[in-house]
Amino acid sequence: MSSAPYAVRVAEDPADREACFVVRKEVFVGEQGVPEDIEYDAYDATAVHVLAVREDGVPLGTGRLLYGEAAAAKVGGDPSVGSLGRLAVTKAARGLGVGAALVRAIEEAARARGLAAVDLHAQTHALGFYERLGYVAYGPEFPDAGIPHRAMRRVL
Repeated sequence: MSSAPYAVRVAEDPADREACFVVRKEVFVGEQGVPEDIEYDAYDATAVHVLAVREDGVPLGTGRLLYGEAAAAKVGGDPSVGSLGRLAVTKAARGLGVGAALVRAIEEAARARGLAAVDLHAQTHALGFYERLGYVAYGPEFPDAGIPHRAMRRVL
């Protein structure tokens, strides 16, 4: 375990999953103005959610992995590629390495499921963050919830 003042884990129980949704609401709905009715979707039921929590249990960040059929439409139908999404870190926790730790936890979950690569749709302002973690952008810029994005992939 690292000396970081937080831990990252797969959100297995209902309380952890709820904490993931609280972070997403704060970041995507509250800060970025994403409509709440499109922030949560049917994929949430089957996704692998990861959660970063402070030592005192306060949630700091979250992300999710879609795989198999759930990821197919997002990754061009390739069953060996997972889809990382809904990565969010609370304003108070930014700059602490939480986002990178969440990405690595999602990649571990992908490896555990036999996936060969992970795709994501990055907000364009975050391209550098993902590039530093080994992701490569491909394809044109596109809007998602009114925010410019690019597709990116990292081979595991």
